[in-house]
Amino acid sequence: MAEDTSQPDTDASNVADVSEKSTVGATSNAGTADAEKNAQVEDAKARVLAAKEAIAAKPSVAPSGAAAPPKAPVKKKEEGPKPTDASAHPLVAKLKNSFGDAVLEATEFLGQLSVRVSPNQIVQACTALRDDSETPFNYLSDLTCVHYPQRLEAPFDVVYNLYSIPANTRVRLKVAVDADPGIESVTGVWPSANWMEREVFDLFGVKFINHPDLRRLLLPPDWSGYPLRKDYALEFVENAWTAQHLPEMTAVQREQLEQRRGYGLELLSVPQERMMREIFHSGKEVMPKDK
Repeated sequence: MAEDTSQPDTDASNVADVSEKSTVGATSNAGTADAEKNAQVEDAKARVLAAKEAIAAKPSVAPSGAAAPPKAPVKKKEEGPKPTDASAHPLVAKLKNSFGDAVLEATEFLGQLSVRVSPNQIVQACTALRDDSETPFNYLSDLTCVHYPQRLEAPFDVVYNLYSIPANTRVRLKVAVDADPGIESVTGVWPSANWMEREVFDLFGVKFINHPDLRRLLLPPDWSGYPLRKDYALEFVENAWTAQHLPEMTAVQREQLEQRRGYGLELLSVPQERMMREIFHSGKEVMPKDK
């Protein structure tokens, strides 16, 4: 009977030991978490203090009345290459021996030779360059024009870009002319100049004397004005051609026009042209203009 009464006491003591251990473990875990939080707070305070010290260490801004320290001198940009005199060039010497004062100027820029020739000798100079024995310029690579409105007497430069296929050499001829009477055509020297001269006539208005078929190439025959001149308007232009070919249209007329165009009719008066005209009439700018 004694053994039976002692067993419950032993069990009660074991339960008390387990509860005491769990209480001590929980207390130690809580203390560890608090220590970690305190360490994080102290670390954050240290970072804030370091930031404040760094800001205080920066030099203060000088007052507005104080003179600022001098800036370092700006290095000037090196100037690029400039045209040089090419009077001593062998090709220029040949032209001067043949045409004398008709060769007005010769310059060279980045290996490109340019010779300015008198207008009344352009055909003869081109023929001499084409028939030259050493460097025959047998190919007219381009014929174009440049407009200089400030030059009143001869505001246009007709430019001939020549190429010698056998010698692999290039030369540029320039001639200062007025639009009327213009300049002699070189179609007799290079037949390929035909359409090039027509294009210059169409867009610049420079006439080419003795041209076999001098008429507009890109614009309608009854167009007034020359679009590549620098004094030409950059915006929509009302002239006789627009009044004739772009009349105001109603919605019904626009539909009829589209139907006729389905059969290949009304090639000049297209709806897109009328739409552009309406946009300009409303005062809108389709693209920014240089001002």
